[in-house]
Amino acid sequence: MTDPTEPPVDAPRPGASLFTIEGRAAPGLYFVGWIASIMGLGTLLIGFLAPGGAAPVILSTVGAAILSLGLVAASGSQAIERRERGGAAYVGPSPFLVFVASLSLTILIVILVIGPMAALGFDTASPAATLLSVTITALIYVGLIRLLVVGPGALDWRAMGVGRFGPTALGELAWGALLAVPVIVVTSLLSVVLVALTGAAPESPLPTPGSAAGLALNLIAAMIVAPIGEELFYRGFATTAWARSMGPRRGLIRGAVFFALVHVLTIGGSTFGEAAGIAVVAFAARLPVSFALGWVFLRRRSIYASIGLHATFNGLLVILSQFMVAALQH
Repeated sequence: MTDPTEPPVDAPRPGASLFTIEGRAAPGLYFVGWIASIMGLGTLLIGFLAPGGAAPVILSTVGAAILSLGLVAASGSQAIERRERGGAAYVGPSPFLVFVASLSLTILIVILVIGPMAALGFDTASPAATLLSVTITALIYVGLIRLLVVGPGALDWRAMGVGRFGPTALGELAWGALLAVPVIVVTSLLSVVLVALTGAAPESPLPTPGSAAGLALNLIAAMIVAPIGEELFYRGFATTAWARSMGPRRGLIRGAVFFALVHVLTIGGSTFGEAAGIAVVAFAARLPVSFALGWVFLRRRSIYASIGLHATFNGLLVILSQFMVAALQH
């Protein structure tokens, strides 16, 4: 006979419900994740809304630090919980959660690094500032992947397509680079149609260089730093995690849409309607390259192939943009 005091074998684990530490594999980490995230977000919002002076800077810095701690703890807790449950192809933290943690950390580093530099007269709209910002983001991406994904054993670097850099890697870079021109053609045609239909034209995310040095900095940011950081995060980590948990096709779709969406989060306009129109056009125009990057990565199982496509795509656009600006000036 079955002991009525024993729970059924298929009963949900205590702690499977939200907002409870009961039955959690890492209750302390889970608690810190929730409490610090809520407190940090509240403090950060108060800092953004506070009037001028030192208070907004202090509140924003403290809020971003607490929020970052909470989100990293929440990601770690989720990874431990999934590993303890087992039975899944991917047992690491959600790419969405890790991305939000990267946003919080980026805000913190920007306040601590770029803020003081701006106070000393550093032009935050210059190519040098853009390169610095892109580098900070790339380092945060790699650091979070190492801490929250590779460290707990959810994925290793090889599973994310990162192999020894040598002749094979160079071949993969070239293989991806060959696809850049057709992807640019498709993107350009789609952009022309979307702009004609909506009248909304997104601006370039890179500042217009006023010199050869500025162009060189833009190319370094667009062709080296951004492709490495973003491909490791969005293809190596996110697309691999989703492809394992829901299959390659759905993983590719989710990864592509996620990548395109992330790149329109900071788009603004003079009115809500204008900003929404520009965001829709920018999102749709990025989908061809987003899907191409995911397809190349999954097809070749090499991060170098998608980096090659991403770097060449960005570099050609930067050079074409520079030619257009020069032509308009003359």
